[in-house]
Amino acid sequence: MFVLSSPSGAGKTSLSRKLLERNKNLFLSISYTTRPPRPGEINESDYYFIDDGKFNEMLKRDEFLESAKVFDHYYGTPKSPIIAAIESGKDVLFDIDWQGTQQLMNSLQDDLVKVFVLPPSAKELEKRLLKRNQDTNKTVKDRMSKASNEISHYAEYDYIIVNEDFEDSLVNIESILVAEGLKRSRQLKIQEVINNLLNDL
Repeated sequence: MFVLSSPSGAGKTSLSRKLLERNKNLFLSISYTTRPPRPGEINESDYYFIDDGKFNEMLKRDEFLESAKVFDHYYGTPKSPIIAAIESGKDVLFDIDWQGTQQLMNSLQDDLVKVFVLPPSAKELEKRLLKRNQDTNKTVKDRMSKASNEISHYAEYDYIIVNEDFEDSLVNIESILVAEGLKRSRQLKIQEVINNLLNDL
């Protein structure tokens, strides 16, 4: 399970989309949310958009791996598609915040890789939030004021990427993905390879 987190506007969603395009073994965990869709967002592709009542029903039935309230809206990661993807041998990408990451750490620490994406500066973060033209000025201010709290959780992550240049950040994240996949504990067929080698020597 491969987590990307960042303050809003630092670029994790754009990085996630490009990672998915370039890595065919990567499966995106699509979250449920009670917030309304932003312009261009598609239900069941970007998020599952549901109301508070449906979200609370799913919460009571313990259908989420993690859930959190962010900017007055709820977000949750469904269990069943994640388990199915992992069992089929895929890596699962999570585009979630530090609250969701903490919950995953509590239940699934052993196979979790956590990457935190930082903007190069506060000025650049504000510029990116304004440029995407999806939020009111008040929402941008709220996101900026919340960024310091989000950034304070950086030490809970395994890797830090400063997203100054998009392509460089993408290459660095892909390098982490490859290296983590090559760890001995994650190479499920390595014992068979070693046994064959030893038998033939």
